[in-house]
Amino acid sequence: MTKTIIHTEHAPQAIGTYSQAVKIDNTVYLSGQIPLVPSTMMLIDGDISEQIKQVFENLQAVASAAGGSLVDVVKLNVFLTDLAHFPIVNEIMGQYFSAPYPARAAIGVAALPKGAEVEMDAIMRLPAQEYPAC
Repeated sequence: MTKTIIHTEHAPQAIGTYSQAVKIDNTVYLSGQIPLVPSTMMLIDGDISEQIKQVFENLQAVASAAGGSLVDVVKLNVFLTDLAHFPIVNEIMGQYFSAPYPARAAIGVAALPKGAEVEMDAIMRLPAQEYPAC
């Protein structure tokens, strides 16, 4: 088992005692992302649509740093402070994913860090590396 801590300046820095992602062999566990703008560490200005887009951009940045992309996501968890926003998540998710879609859960929560309205985390499975025959 090979464990690697993933870190990128292109996603928000951890605001607690966690890593942006942890890679174990070909599986990557992406920590929850809220709609923080990486360069300012402030919530993005705008409505819930802008927040959702920023979360996907943050997840994409961490996925890329781990050697993958959102195409490699096999499980996505969505946390919303208002489940009425779930149709907006579906609409925007279609801009970042195509069939076959990852498994997903949507959970209504009372509050999220820094007053965000949405947070997402993911599990990503990278293609197995092929090594040349010796």
